[in-house]
Amino acid sequence: MDSSEEDIRVLVAPDEAAGQRMDRWLADELPEFSRSRIKAMIDSGHVTRDGDVITEPKAKVVSEATYALNIPAPRAAEPEPEKMDLDILHEDADLIVIHKPSGLTVHPAAGNWTGTLVHGLLYHCADSLSGIGGVERPGIVHRLDKDTSGVMVVAKSDIAHNGLSKQFAAHSVERAYIAFTHNAPAPKIGRIETQLTRSSKDRKKFVVPHDPDSEAGKHAITNYQTLTSFGQAPKGSIGTALAAKIECRLETGRTHQIRVHMAHLGCGLLGDPLYGGKYGGPLASKDFGDVLKQFRRQALHAAILGFEHPVSGEMLRFERDIPDDMKTLENYLGTL
Repeated sequence: MDSSEEDIRVLVAPDEAAGQRMDRWLADELPEFSRSRIKAMIDSGHVTRDGDVITEPKAKVVSEATYALNIPAPRAAEPEPEKMDLDILHEDADLIVIHKPSGLTVHPAAGNWTGTLVHGLLYHCADSLSGIGGVERPGIVHRLDKDTSGVMVVAKSDIAHNGLSKQFAAHSVERAYIAFTHNAPAPKIGRIETQLTRSSKDRKKFVVPHDPDSEAGKHAITNYQTLTSFGQAPKGSIGTALAAKIECRLETGRTHQIRVHMAHLGCGLLGDPLYGGKYGGPLASKDFGDVLKQFRRQALHAAILGFEHPVSGEMLRFERDIPDDMKTLENYLGTL
């Protein structure tokens, strides 16, 4: 067994371990960690076998395979309140609606133990955030990726947390996103319904299984429509666009859902470092390269959020236009 400065434990499975459950074998080999913690590390993608991420605790041990555990860094038990400027769209005794800027992480996680939206909400709301989400996610009933901007609701009371959670689970919340994509989807209006599962090669990514009948992962549904098409692909048939402005409406809210689904259609989001793909033609020009250098995030914005107030029963709907960086991107695309 090795231990590096990054606290990576490396083990080579002996012949006699072959066929055992991976979580049980690792827990026996690393008694300083409980089996439940080993399982949590596997679930979160911190374990590899011969370099490939393994996320199934009951996977069988392979003889002579090299297993590596990247041990997450220790963290504070509870986030501390931090003063920050919040763009508040609505607030009452039970909930708060904010416009989250890109670059702001929603809740503490590896690499972001300070400076998250939760830290700012703890300062702003003092002791009035719902505790149902736990010490690291108080009041959080849904989330946006760090580099996705847009409208979010956070529960301040337990009754609001329960009521909002039920609406999200029932898919009755109105959620509309604006995205700019490489290429344009065909057809222009459609519904994407797939499973999403964690990539075996990169634990940060999610993918649509190759087998369309696979039940692995989680069910995800995205409805989309093309709002505007930009440019003409040099080698494509007439009407084949270089880029597009898309509206996506979610029926489910899986991690990276829109980003994965658009990439699955061959229309990765512009600026997306994980799923965006490579650009060709005019999109590869120096001018566009300079625009993307200034952009530096996936072109995705949560524009509309509508729901029933879980206490008063009032229908609430909030809408925010795309931010300035996406407007700059759209202005450039309009010149193609």
